[in-house]
Amino acid sequence: MTTSSGPTRADAERLDAASPLAHTRSRFVLPDGLTYLDGNSLGARPVGVTERLAAVVEREWGDGLIRSWNDARWMELVGRIGARIGPLIGARGEDLHLGDSTSVSLFKTMVAATRLRPGRRVIVVEPSTFPTDGYVAAGVADLLGLELRWCDPADPAASVDDDVALVNLTHVDFRTGAMFDLAAITAAVQSKGALVQWDLCHSAGAVPVDLTAADADFAVGCTYKYLNGGPGSPAFLWVNPRLQGTARQPITGWMGHAAPFAMTREYQPVAGVGQFASGTPPVLALSALETALDAFDGVGMGQIRAASLSLTDFFIALVDARLGLDIVTPRDHSRRGSQVSLRHPDAYGIVQALIARGVVGDFRDPDVARFGFTPLYVGHGDVFDAVEHLVAVLEHDEHLDPAYAQRNVVT
Repeated sequence: MTTSSGPTRADAERLDAASPLAHTRSRFVLPDGLTYLDGNSLGARPVGVTERLAAVVEREWGDGLIRSWNDARWMELVGRIGARIGPLIGARGEDLHLGDSTSVSLFKTMVAATRLRPGRRVIVVEPSTFPTDGYVAAGVADLLGLELRWCDPADPAASVDDDVALVNLTHVDFRTGAMFDLAAITAAVQSKGALVQWDLCHSAGAVPVDLTAADADFAVGCTYKYLNGGPGSPAFLWVNPRLQGTARQPITGWMGHAAPFAMTREYQPVAGVGQFASGTPPVLALSALETALDAFDGVGMGQIRAASLSLTDFFIALVDARLGLDIVTPRDHSRRGSQVSLRHPDAYGIVQALIARGVVGDFRDPDVARFGFTPLYVGHGDVFDAVEHLVAVLEHDEHLDPAYAQRNVVT
């Protein structure tokens, strides 16, 4: 443990007073006395969500019943939400579909992508990717008789040859917070004739993404992390417009039909990304998400990114000065997402001891303590307080409490 004091509380107060996002904290409902640094796992509840859900349940569902599909315009939810998320990831809203989980969205787009390269038999996945991506890729490979190939994280495009149909990459690494150069890798993969699919679960709403400028092929992302849509809120998928006329997804449900209420026997996909719909839209979850996205009103991704880098820089400077722990997150701004991860053999105990003190982060195997920084509701004062508690935990060996020898189901 080092003795240098590093940044001060006065520094934190000065930075927060000057922040253009100081006003957005009031857009969230946060428990008193809690420092919440786990928005990279589950975002905080935005103001208005409770009231919106109550209105949907009591008035639209309770009183309106089946009429609300028309009267409350439930069928328009997907389009309205797509139009809100699109600008956050550099896409048109009409090129987004919502309604499934991330895993189902990955499956649909992976199958569609590999079908577009019928002469190629390999799916490339990065070995430290979020497990779901690897599991789904392995399942698609087994289903379609393809091969799964693990690439070098330092140079994913190097694994691409004439046999590769699709490269699946997670834009921001869930353990370390390391971020790929989306545009450069997309160009490198496509130059070799393969398609690329980006997982934006740890990117959307936290770091600038421009799918259109990069001319990426497919993307998926969840909405319950930095987009604050609530636990299990629906994922989104994006298909480049140049592929929408030829891409074919595997779950051809009635909501992807050109005329779902004609109830015809033959399947005729609707034009555009709407063909990636399958079943009935989850109205309650979509309604909560739509209201949650109000938290981004009037806020640009450039502002969010600047605040994120300031918060993570502040955290890193304090940890360096006061603790000297192993920081596994890249210090280079161009390679860092909106989290900082620390490596320690007792990382699980550290996280649990911090939670007991009212500082919420999380743990990832085998030895990583993660701290997510959501600029819409996290300030430099929160960061300073979190490190104060972290210093106390380690000084007093609170992380060695025998109660932490048994891990919770969710870590």
